[in-house]
Amino acid sequence: MDFSILIPIVLFICVVAAIKIIAETGLRRRLSETHATEDLVKAMLQADEQIRRMSALKWGLVLTLIGGAFGLIDGLNLTPNDPASWGILFASAGLGMIGFHVIESRKR
Repeated sequence: MDFSILIPIVLFICVVAAIKIIAETGLRRRLSETHATEDLVKAMLQADEQIRRMSALKWGLVLTLIGGAFGLIDGLNLTPNDPASWGILFASAGLGMIGFHVIESRKR
């Protein structure tokens, strides 16, 4: 397997993570400089934690269904060039997003 394709992917992930860390640090610094109330800071941290949990749920659901789709494609002996392979992958990703939306709407 040619691992050279992973280098730009890992680089992109690292750049995105660095930008996110810098943005969050800047926000926290501005909050401390403006002497935001303790209640406001707690509310923001709780909202951020809820967003992280929901994001993990969403991507966990989508990636699990895509993994199942790959298993189904292998079980049906489909090739990557078959349109059905692409249809199964896109349908599983869509079902993951719809499933997340249903779960999220029930929590509200």
